[in-house]
Amino acid sequence: MPKLKLYNSEGKVVGEKKLDDKVFGVKPVAEVVHEVVTGLLASARSPWAHTKTRGEVRGGGKKPWKQKGTGRARQGSTRSPIWVGGGITFGPRSERDYGKKVNRKMKRLATVMALSDKAAGEQLVLVEGIAVKDGKTREVAALVGKLPVKGKITLVQAGRDDLLQRASRNLKNVNLVGVGSLGLLDILRADSLLMTPEAAEKLVTKYGKSS
Repeated sequence: MPKLKLYNSEGKVVGEKKLDDKVFGVKPVAEVVHEVVTGLLASARSPWAHTKTRGEVRGGGKKPWKQKGTGRARQGSTRSPIWVGGGITFGPRSERDYGKKVNRKMKRLATVMALSDKAAGEQLVLVEGIAVKDGKTREVAALVGKLPVKGKITLVQAGRDDLLQRASRNLKNVNLVGVGSLGLLDILRADSLLMTPEAAEKLVTKYGKSS
């Protein structure tokens, strides 16, 4: 069962917190995490390129010239793919689906592995409380500055706090996420995870089940 230092709002160590092995003590397997990340990114992909077929482009209703007697190759429409301004053959279509199915158990396992990796690498920081009085950005900036976090920070919120949300949204390096919304990509993209023991317990409740 991994142990993490518990900090107060002044950045001082005030104790230790044991974390559940089921969520914070799982050995990471790169292949599993890669499989899930690939699936998530593929499902989020939204194709924007779209070409029209010969049946969708405008014009071409009239036969360019008569079938015989001109000495030229027969043509039925100026919207043929061989004509400039005609339809496109095998072009990209916006209705293409890049989604890749990843089952729920694998998603859960990958998320747990990512959390465990952060805990093992001392990139998961526990703080007694994350509260702001006035909803000012400087309050969150001051708290973050006193704690051993760096780079991009994912701040995991145990419950809804509108003042905290307002205070953190102007910090480019801080991503505020609720326990219920925390995803694998939020964890992997962060250099540091910052949360309260309460948030950690809620993650155990959410991901600690075997199914």
